[in-house]
Amino acid sequence: MIVDISELFTVLFYILLMVLVIALIVLVINAIKTLGKVDRLVDDISQKSTKLNGVFNVIDGATDAVVGFSDSIVGLVSGAIGKVFHRKKEKENE
Repeated sequence: MIVDISELFTVLFYILLMVLVIALIVLVINAIKTLGKVDRLVDDISQKSTKLNGVFNVIDGATDAVVGFSDSIVGLVSGAIGKVFHRKKEKENE
């Protein structure tokens, strides 16, 4: 019962190849399951962010109103200060 070494390596190669194919099939199935979970997570996050868009729009509107109000106050104060200094310069020139 002499076994040729090339036949032994051929059989060993085929066995290892079958193990590799089975391992790859298992990995692909696990990757598909993981991608399904990731897809559900992305959909959930997308829905929650859509619900928060209304809150962000309210905050944005409030911020714009506060900025407009503060700009008008700053404009009035700077105009008043400018008039005071402008009057002092006119009095010094006379």
